[in-house]
Amino acid sequence: MRHILHADFDAFYASVEQLDNPNLRGKPVIVGGSPEDRGVVASASYEARRFGIRSAMPMRTAFQRCPQAIRVRARFDRYGEVSRRVMSIFRDFTTLVEPLSLDEAYLDVTDSVTPERPPGRIGRELKARVKAELKLTISVGVATSKSVAKIASDIDKPDGLTIVPPGSECEFLAPLAVEKLWGVGPKTAARLAAEAVHTIGDLAAQSEEWCRVRFGKMGPEMRLLALGRDDRAVVVDRSRKSVSAETTLSEDTDDPEALYELVNRLSQRVARALGRRELRGRTVKLKLRLADFATFTRQATVGEPVGSADEIAMAATTLLRPELEP
Repeated sequence: MRHILHADFDAFYASVEQLDNPNLRGKPVIVGGSPEDRGVVASASYEARRFGIRSAMPMRTAFQRCPQAIRVRARFDRYGEVSRRVMSIFRDFTTLVEPLSLDEAYLDVTDSVTPERPPGRIGRELKARVKAELKLTISVGVATSKSVAKIASDIDKPDGLTIVPPGSECEFLAPLAVEKLWGVGPKTAARLAAEAVHTIGDLAAQSEEWCRVRFGKMGPEMRLLALGRDDRAVVVDRSRKSVSAETTLSEDTDDPEALYELVNRLSQRVARALGRRELRGRTVKLKLRLADFATFTRQATVGEPVGSADEIAMAATTLLRPELEP
């Protein structure tokens, strides 16, 4: 039997900013670009999230919801430094560490589990060490598979520890919204809702054939995940690949607001594709096609591999902004 942890920092960028600047602690902090430059939110502290502020939201919208918020520009070098330190701590617990982005990773601790040291205790030890050495909190999910562990880590944020004992996966998953399931995005969730499938338990109750007819090859895989069955291994190394998303507008536009919003939406598509393939990237590329069909690209290499929508959107927006200046 495998024992997998999913460890995830709580509001990573914003938490690092509050750590480094005590004056920001307990206040609504937003990390990201300027609202005047149509920046986006890269991270929001939990104090800011109470106002409905989320990653990848336009900064202008964030300040409409919380005018008293404090905006801080992103410092990716600093975040990369903290990320390297926490990954080093993770590797002291097990050599089987699979980073997903700067602020989260899977750990396979199967070989470290003993009757005296169950996986839940390892999760507590991990949290305690990160807090002691980095003065930051992580939320940890403990389960027998990657998908269940990842869902569990999000249940009790911030500073949470959720343990799903072996054999209780279905019971744990059943009442949760089907959107919690890996691979179920807004469109798939809408199709499931049209079939009166709203929870993971609803999906698990469907037959394999029902899932295949409606969702093709992906259908039976979704059903297995809904049943808590996921045999994917924690992968330490992987070959590099590229993932992209593009669209063609029905009408030409030079409206910055529309283009920034488009970059945000495409960044979310790329992030979902990366998540499905369990990949991250270090180079973000932006391709633009003009009204006369002339095409050019801009790209930037970031300090640490990125995989989340907010990280991708921030890099892509930085590439787009100079192209829109008069």
